[in-house]
Amino acid sequence: MITTASTTPATRTSTRKTIIGTGIGNAVEWYDWAIYATFTPFIASQLFSKSDPASAVLSTLAIFAVGFVARPFGGFLFGWIGDRIGRKASMTLAVGLASVGSLMIGIAPTFAAVGAWASLTLLVARLIQGLAHGGELPSSQTYLSEMAPKEHRGYWATLIYTSGTVGILFGTLLGAVLNMTLSTEVMNAWGWRVPFLIGAAMGLYALIMRSRLHETDVFEGEASAEKRAPIWPQIVRHRKQALQVIGLTVGLTVIYYIWGVVAPSYATTALKIDRGEALWAGVIGNIVFIAALPFWGKLADRIGRKKVLWAGAIGAGIMHFPMTALLKDSAWQLAVSMSVMLIFIAASAAIVPAVYAELFPTSIRTVGVGVPYSICVAVFGGTAPYLQQWLGTTVQMPQLFNVYAVLLLAISAVFVFTIPETKGKDLTL
Repeated sequence: MITTASTTPATRTSTRKTIIGTGIGNAVEWYDWAIYATFTPFIASQLFSKSDPASAVLSTLAIFAVGFVARPFGGFLFGWIGDRIGRKASMTLAVGLASVGSLMIGIAPTFAAVGAWASLTLLVARLIQGLAHGGELPSSQTYLSEMAPKEHRGYWATLIYTSGTVGILFGTLLGAVLNMTLSTEVMNAWGWRVPFLIGAAMGLYALIMRSRLHETDVFEGEASAEKRAPIWPQIVRHRKQALQVIGLTVGLTVIYYIWGVVAPSYATTALKIDRGEALWAGVIGNIVFIAALPFWGKLADRIGRKKVLWAGAIGAGIMHFPMTALLKDSAWQLAVSMSVMLIFIAASAAIVPAVYAELFPTSIRTVGVGVPYSICVAVFGGTAPYLQQWLGTTVQMPQLFNVYAVLLLAISAVFVFTIPETKGKDLTL
């Protein structure tokens, strides 16, 4: 539980509601990523033509990327709602829409039954989820940052990736359990649908929890004239901060997708590691990641944001090639390489939600983060699994993708020089 020594019972209750309401919705979004990546082979075999399995997998990954195209639109829409109507309203609507997308995938007809309509249903569902996910992160991290004590905002910010990783971990564990208990025939018939139906139910629960949250004092205290100020002129005025969000995100989003999201699936499809063993290795790596997050969050509250961001980007860049070389043909190699990489990735992941919020004023904070962040994730994060698969299996030049990832980390490290040190910043100013 994230608390301080002087917390009163009433404040503890409010803190608990904030953590649960913010965390559960964020977990649902990341759970959606994990199960799509984990169950890609089954989705490909059921919602695309079986005549060319390799093409079906690439098409499934392409729709994973296409879903990210909707994220910038979601960042603007839900950012506008968050900055005009309220952080709570934006968070609640976003998680509700995401659950609709999960339900659509869970009940989608197969390619054998309706042909290309099955693929189209998947595409529409991912676009809906992309729209919702584009608004989820900026809304939830803005809400959390404004609710946090300024002296502990870096620590509180770790809830975003902690809850998100719990969602990924749950999705990965579910995949491992289903893989162990159900036959391949049953998985192909209906087993692969179970995680998406669970995701829809979790989204409904998150919607109810978020509807009970209180709006942040920072937002409610903002002058009415400021809140009515046109959005676009403010976005233009804060274009430097928007560019900084993109620069700080570009390396993190690609390296995180590589090692935190798609590594077990890639190990299965490209390296032929047993599916169940790869999923359990992914569980180990994500547990290490969760354990590392609060360490970096507390450290950033003590020594500052910039030093921690540099440690994460430089450390991940240095270790990427050795860990990639280690990963060859066994699950223990996957567990070790994921764990080492995720320790360094955790440095940036722990505090960027706070850093983003600290770059913008209250009147533009949600949309100011949401639009550039979503654009960056759509262009670089959404395409990462496809590029990795294509360069590794089709072009047979996997090292090109590794060079690409490390160069993006270098760009993020350089951008750290451009931001001010915001440790302990008062967000009402």
